[in-house]
Parts: sequence; structure tokens; C-alpha cells
Amino acid sequence: MRMTFERMKLVIEPSAAVPLACLLDRSLSAPGARIGVIVSGGNVDLDRLPWQRGA
Repeated sequence: MRMTFERMKLVIEPSAAVPLACLLDRSLSAPGARIGVIVSGGNVDLDRLPWQRGA
């Protein structure tokens, strides 16, 4: 969630961050496959983001 917020300026839901994290961690083995990730989100209270506290 934090990476997409900081780098892409997108707010995504925690469940949407799971497949993205799996791809970035390279823990999904799919050599030569084309992979699409559906990133849903926005159903998050911006004031409650853990990295926004104290700002």
C-alpha cells in the first residue's frame, strides 16, 4: 500500500497490495507468463494510514 501511495500516488486497499507484493517479491514462479494484476482500492480512510500518523 505504501509503495503504491508514494510512487504511483494511488491509494489501494490492503487486499489489493497482496498480489502486487507477491510479484515484487518474486515469490510467484511464472517464467515467460504474462501476468496482470487488478489493483482495486480507495476504500481506505486516508487519516488512518499507518505512515500518515503524526503528520
